[in-house]
This record gives sequence, structure tokens and C-alpha cells, in this order.
Amino acid sequence: MQVVRLSLPLRAVSRFVADAARLAEAASLPAMPEAAIEPMTVADVAGVLRIEASSPESSGWDEAQLRGELDRTWAHLWVIRRRGHVQAFLAAWLVADELHVLNVATDPGHRRKGHAHALLLHALAFAAGRGVRLVLLEVRRGNAGAIALYRRIGFVAMGLRARYYSNDEDALEMVLRLDPDTGKVLPGQDEVRV
Repeated sequence: MQVVRLSLPLRAVSRFVADAARLAEAASLPAMPEAAIEPMTVADVAGVLRIEASSPESSGWDEAQLRGELDRTWAHLWVIRRRGHVQAFLAAWLVADELHVLNVATDPGHRRKGHAHALLLHALAFAAGRGVRLVLLEVRRGNAGAIALYRRIGFVAMGLRARYYSNDEDALEMVLRLDPDTGKVLPGQDEVRV
């Protein structure tokens, strides 16, 4: 089990991840003493469900679905844990040479502190280390904050899924292309209007 300790400022951790995978320049992020990015375990399910329940953009996963993700060999889930409490999580599927980001969410009391950014960089380093070519995700078309975060990392819009979410909101499909040999983010441009 790989554990990344975040006793340094997240800025330094982000630089390490970005430099190691040549993914992106790190943003200026606040320090999170005693925090770690770790693989999610069954013990984290309650904390992740609490975050899900408090997120208006929630995927709506229930306990059975979340436990099912933990059992899938192609599923990779990470949490940011501080002092035993889950503050954020990311779930993704590694399928062939693609990483599909299924869900990323942060506890409301810890938003805008760089948690989602750190988890995404961690997932990108994971992807780069496995020769991934494409990192894919869907985001609510109206979720401007998430879209801005994904764009800062290098994602571009590649499609729309009309009425994708249960409230009939459209999903914006986004992609980040990686050089499978170097892990470097390849430039891209939107294929659809956002």
C-alpha cells in the first residue's frame, strides 16, 4: 500500500507529484499538517458517504455501490485523511490505457484548500506511471468551479451528454491526454463549446 504523507505544505507535495510525472506546475496550496493521501479502505466508507451526502454535485453512491468499487480490481480510490478523518476522496477506473475519474469530492468544511487538486495530481501521477494515454471525466455543465480546476490541470472539453444527471443537467465530457512514454500532459483544445 502506497501512502503519501502530507506533513509538508501541499504546494511541495504537488510539486513532487507534478515533477515526478511531469504533469503540471503546482498551484500555491496551503499546508495540511498530519494529512495523507492514502488508498481508501472499508473503514473510510462512512466518511466518504458523509461527503457524498453533503455534496450538491454528488454522484449519489450508496454504501453498497461504494463497497463494490473497493472490490473491483480496476477501481482505484484514494482519500485525504487527517487525524483519522476523511476530508476528500477520488474514485477512478483504470481500463486499458485510460483512467476514468468517476468521482472527486471534498468535505464542505475543507473546500477551497487544494484537496481536489492534490487528489487529481496524485491520480495523474498514478496514470502516468501506468502508461495511460487518456484521462476522462464527466462534470456537471453548471459546475464552474470544478471545470476551472480541471482546465488548470490540462483537461479540455470533448463532448456533451444531454440530460445526463438525474436532474436533467447536461454533463460536459472532459479529457486530458498524456504521452504514454513520458507521462507528460499533451496540449489539447476544446472540441465543443462549454
